[in-house]
Amino acid sequence: MAAFLGVAVCQLAPGLALANELQDAGQANEIVAQAGASGRDRTAICPSSALARFTRHRIQPGETLEAIAEQYNLVAPTLLRLNPSLQNGLPQGQEILVPPFNGIVVTVPRGQTWEQVANQYQSRADVLFESNGCQAAVPERIFVPGLTWLTRGSAIAAAEGTPSPTSSPVRGYPLPQEARILVAYGWQPDPVEARLVFNTGVTLAAIPGTAVMAAGDGTVAFAGQDQVYGNLVVINHQQGLQTRYANLASVAVSVGQTVRQGTSLGTIAEDTPEASFLFFEVRRNSDLGWVAQDPQDYIPALVIR
Repeated sequence: MAAFLGVAVCQLAPGLALANELQDAGQANEIVAQAGASGRDRTAICPSSALARFTRHRIQPGETLEAIAEQYNLVAPTLLRLNPSLQNGLPQGQEILVPPFNGIVVTVPRGQTWEQVANQYQSRADVLFESNGCQAAVPERIFVPGLTWLTRGSAIAAAEGTPSPTSSPVRGYPLPQEARILVAYGWQPDPVEARLVFNTGVTLAAIPGTAVMAAGDGTVAFAGQDQVYGNLVVINHQQGLQTRYANLASVAVSVGQTVRQGTSLGTIAEDTPEASFLFFEVRRNSDLGWVAQDPQDYIPALVIR
């Protein structure tokens, strides 16, 4: 089992959607070429620009967009966003651009700082800086990891809506008392390798044997051993939400059982004395499956202060 569950390289950030920033593959090819040139001047300790790590895939007979995306650990909207011609089908033999991880290519106005760009795309300045070759000045074209946008932009978030803490069916803290956040939700620097990883939930420090509690009323959809999560409990809630509780020593509920907020689901497993934890996720049902959400949008006590 990984040191902290849910940390996965180049995985999908929440709220993924489509956009039309790039108009054709020719423009994208120019971006890749420019990125490769600027990347040669980066410092030795910084990973190369994401744009310089784009690859190409030749479409094979019978392939689907979803299958190609899965092959590269991406989601289909990422490929469609970079290769808008695919909206008309997948011509056999055509080459398409494939990014190293989910995200979008955007054009940045001259004079923008990393902080300004991060605010615009709801990202972090340090993540954008490292993803784009650690260049002091923001290039004209950059890669924004983990977020893609529909043409109607942030209206998607408003349309879907994030339930307020008072209306959400998920609002309870998953432990008896507030705990230290070991790994926050979202894009994080890998502590071992020079790469970005995406944490699909929050990792909370917890003493072995501590009770794990349901964050809201719902029905148990899974309870037992999972190859990745270890002992895992999954609860389906109203409003298309789901919560997941991983790294448990024991499981106290069963599939199909109705639980209330605060119901004991099991206890925390003992990994090492200094690294015992609960991995907690909130997910929303969508056309892409159960897409990870930021838990702090639902449970204010999880906001990093």
